[in-house]
Order: sequence, then C-alpha cells, then structure tokens
Amino acid sequence: MKIKKSMSAIAAIAMCAAMLTSCKDASAEGGDVPQDVSESTSANTPVAVTMAADPNEAEAGVPVNLEEGVSDKMYGRAIMNEGNQARLAHAMKKAMNGEEVTVGVIGGSITQGSSASSTSSCYASLFYNWWLTKFPDTNINFVNAGIGGTNSYLGVHRVDEQLLSYKPDAVIVEFSVNDTDRTMNKYSYDSLVRKILSCDSNPAVMLLFTTMEDGTSLQDVHKEIGAAYDLPMLSYHDAVYPEVAAGNLVWRDISPDNIHPNDAGHDIIGQIVSRYLDGVYDSLDKITEEPSAFSAEGPTKDYFANAKMLSAADITATSSEGFEVVDKTLYDQFHNNWKTEAGGSLTFDVECRNFGVFFLCTTDGKSGTYEVYVDGERKGKLEADFTGGWGNYGNTKQITLTNEVAAHNIEIRPAEGSEDKGITILGLMVS
Repeated sequence: MKIKKSMSAIAAIAMCAAMLTSCKDASAEGGDVPQDVSESTSANTPVAVTMAADPNEAEAGVPVNLEEGVSDKMYGRAIMNEGNQARLAHAMKKAMNGEEVTVGVIGGSITQGSSASSTSSCYASLFYNWWLTKFPDTNINFVNAGIGGTNSYLGVHRVDEQLLSYKPDAVIVEFSVNDTDRTMNKYSYDSLVRKILSCDSNPAVMLLFTTMEDGTSLQDVHKEIGAAYDLPMLSYHDAVYPEVAAGNLVWRDISPDNIHPNDAGHDIIGQIVSRYLDGVYDSLDKITEEPSAFSAEGPTKDYFANAKMLSAADITATSSEGFEVVDKTLYDQFHNNWKTEAGGSLTFDVECRNFGVFFLCTTDGKSGTYEVYVDGERKGKLEADFTGGWGNYGNTKQITLTNEVAAHNIEIRPAEGSEDKGITILGLMVS
C-alpha cells in the first residue's frame, strides 16, 4: 500500500518530540532506534532531527495556471493511495476485448453536477468520457447515482437499486463534503463501500475526496476505510486546498460558492481521475492479479450491511391518519411517499436492526416537527421546517442503531405545536 501523508509544521514538531522520547525509551530497553535520529553523547544535548521536505508542497508565490492543467505537484498530492489495481485492470481488459462495460458514480450534488455549466462538464461525465475515448469500439454504459444534499447514510440504503442493480465494473464514491458525522458516517461509508465491493460484478472502487472552501472535508475519516481495503484514493482537497491556502489559486476561479466546483473545478477532478486511469492503462501488461470476491474484514461492525429503502410500495402502514400516498414529491428516484399537510400519524411494524427516516424539509413554512416513537419510547424528531433556507431537500434521521435484529413498532406523529403542520416521508431506511 502506498499511502501518502502530509504534515503541518506543528505536527512535525510534535512528532519530533515524540521521537525523542521514544528513542530514549527504546535505548533504555534495548529497542531499535530510528535511523533518522542521531544520538548525542550527552543526555543534556538536544537531538538533531532532519525532516525530508515534501516535494509536492505548494510553493507560495507560484500561481496555478488553470489553462496549463493540473501540475505534477497537485497530482502528486491528489494521489493519496494508488491502491490495488486488479479490479480496474480487469475492467479495462474487459473493455479492450470488446466486452460491454458499465461505469458509475455515487455521491452528492458535486457528483450530480451542480454548478457545472452542463452535464457533460461535470467530473462524472469526464470519468465516463475517459472510457469512451480509450475504448471507442466497446459499448460503455454509464450510471450517475449522484443526488444533491445526500450523504453516505442515505447512499448505503439506496445504492442497491440505484447503482448496483446495473452491475457496474468501476465506481467512484464521493461523499466527503456531505458526510459530517465522524462516527455515524464512518459506519455508513464503510458499509457503502463494502456493499459495492461485494457486488457480484466485482467492481473496482475509487474513492474521491472533495472539499469546501475552508478545507472542510471528511476525507480523514473516509481514508481509513480506503486504507483498510487498499483502494485507490484521489483527493481534490489535497490538490487544490494547499494552493488556495498559499494564495496561488483563487477559490472563486474554481467554484461559484463555498462547495461546488464550476467547470474549471470539475476539470481539475477530471484530469486527476483520467491521469490516474492512464497510469493503470499503461501498466496493464504488468497487472496480472485476477480480481477475487470481496472478503476483507472492515474497520467497523458493518451496521448497514443489508440496508435498504422502503416506500409505500414496499411496506403498508399498520395505521395511517391524515397521510396519503403520493407518487413522488421532489426526487425522481424516490416514489410512493407518505404525505400530510395538516397533522396526522403513521404507524409501522418493522423487523430490523437499525431504523431511520428519509423526509422532506421545505422552505414554505408549512412543514413542522414530527416525533418518532419506537416501541412506545420517543427516539428522535424530524424537523421538516426549513423556512429561509436555500431550498427544499431530503433530510435523513437515524433513529436506532443496534446489534440485534428485532420486531419494532414505529410511530411518527406531530410534536407539540406542529399538530396542524405537514410533513412528507420519502422513505423508511432499515437494515
């Protein structure tokens, strides 16, 4: 495994201090002393430590020329892990032999293509175009399972129907700005990646880490999952953020807001992905390992191993008051929603280990707060009023997370003060 690590000056100082302590302890106990530390003959003399410079570090005063493309330093930082390439090589060899190949992406609004001038300009399409260009005589199918405002918790519940049902050969996963909960999203991201790797088409999985303007990204959590399975990890965050921080790149040149890449930003991602794929393609004759069924142990308990989404077409409410079933409310991907405009309640009998709710938040002031009871005990609330927000969107709420499968009675009803307010339940998330 070739995982690259960057380090700030403060972290370097801290590490040096730790190394000094460990060297002293190791010497006393007969342990090995790191070779890059030279000992002094005097216990009171400071130990000299030489830290190798990062050859890919952003240099202040060297502006990024977007027209010249991604620099070698930007690309070097972006490749966080080259990973095991056997599955990617297998997909390429399959395409080279003229066999039909399906490539796909799953993620949030960046994957969906928000802020790109056209569908063809987003990184997902650029990923697809690489395959079309490299294998012009092969039928290449493409699935874009990106949905704006969604995280890997929803992703792991929808991936079977919206991506894996197409039997993909190669997949990019992108959720590092939409995932915000370091614990819960670590669980959901791990289960999502495991689900894709376990698909019987043995798809190659590439992890893409994006960023917000201030550097916010859950890539440090997500990379733990990628490292556990030795997956290719490509970081847009590491490519661009150091240049922005150094004053070499103006964020507004690659994004119209604080999150979404514009055409130039998507092009940077596309160049990183394409250059990485080129490297695999150029090494096909050296990659002889055959892909095998996924069986690796994970870093979490795989809480969402059998996660799925239930709509009104999949489960009938035990009781329903004030709610009606509507074909769809907001998303083309989610049909048969439960909707009320003025209070009411829904009750379900569900056998599961974990339970969550996917519901609609609206800006019109007509939605309220609803509470969720599990076996008569209040376990959570759904705050659907998003008055003054940027727009209507689907929100997720994890209600229970347990180790045992059991039968549960679930009730959804208005909180005090919301008896005349509405809510739309887009789906139930169970595993």
